[in-house]
Amino acid sequence: ELRVARLAKKVKAGVDFVQTQCIYNIDKFETWMKGVCERGLHEQVYVMAGVTPMKSAGMARYMKNKVPGMDVPDHLVERMAGVPKEKQAQEGIDICVESIQRLKEIEGVAGFHIMAIEWEEKVPEIVERAGLYPRPQV
Repeated sequence: ELRVARLAKKVKAGVDFVQTQCIYNIDKFETWMKGVCERGLHEQVYVMAGVTPMKSAGMARYMKNKVPGMDVPDHLVERMAGVPKEKQAQEGIDICVESIQRLKEIEGVAGFHIMAIEWEEKVPEIVERAGLYPRPQV
């Protein structure tokens, strides 16, 4: 509720869009977006969902345990750790694509910011596999 109230203040201040931190806990984000939509804020500001593909189980654990405000569910850490090391990067891309597909179904999500940190060459694959290309016609 507090974070929805913060968004309301930003909307009042005149922002056109907000970009979220990396979203891994989609259930929690969906609850937040319900609050955004209940207040009609999604009609006043674009909400860009941030996603970051994880390269390894180590990155998943680091994001979970060391990055303030990051919510990486245990099942994602376990999923990354459950594949051989040489296949973890592809698993991270798969998770990112699945996340985008699920986030596309949430009311009020206007777009995505794919933050492929030092892995920019993977963005076209993620965009294509997630069905974000070609761009939707408005």
